[in-house]
Amino acid sequence: MPDYEKMSEKVIEGDQEGVKELTQDAIDEGVEPQEIISDGLINGMNVVGERFKAGDMFVPEVLMSAKAMKAGMELVNPLLTEGDREQSTTVVLGTVEGDLHDIGKNLVAMMLESGGMEVVNLGVDIEAGEFAEAVRENDADVLGMSALLTTTMMEMQDVIEILEEEGLRDDVKVLVGGAPVTQEFADDIGADGWAPDAASAKDLVQDMV
Repeated sequence: MPDYEKMSEKVIEGDQEGVKELTQDAIDEGVEPQEIISDGLINGMNVVGERFKAGDMFVPEVLMSAKAMKAGMELVNPLLTEGDREQSTTVVLGTVEGDLHDIGKNLVAMMLESGGMEVVNLGVDIEAGEFAEAVRENDADVLGMSALLTTTMMEMQDVIEILEEEGLRDDVKVLVGGAPVTQEFADDIGADGWAPDAASAKDLVQDMV
């Protein structure tokens, strides 16, 4: 029986080699890939998320934990069946046009991946049309947009308007975040949700879909 508690601890510690070793042991024992992900890898990241929200862990540590979890996921992913993959929620993420900040967005991406979601990370300085195209191409369930500058925040509204024009708005939940973004702003532009940090974003997406 795999030691999921130890696997979770290694994820929390950000110990990539330890996570890979324990994940490989579980694979060698013939354990279901989905069980390894949920009972070992994701369990660890759930603890990380709670500690991050509580201010007991900080961005560099969370990034290390996310990388450790990813190291385990890379071993398990090829073993997942099509059925497992089809159940996955697809999230398109990007920083809006004119904004080059991506640490927070990348942290959200890692947190969502730790929740077993499929993440399409478009990067930074993404035009409104590119967001709409990515939503359509990937049949996205959720679109997450980030802005760290007050001058680029309004780009989020442009994206929502293009989604409406192209008939995509009803098919995708829109989540916004970034330092200057507030719940009030999210409501004003017609977004479905706002998250103050990466761990909250993950919880919100899970509640949305």
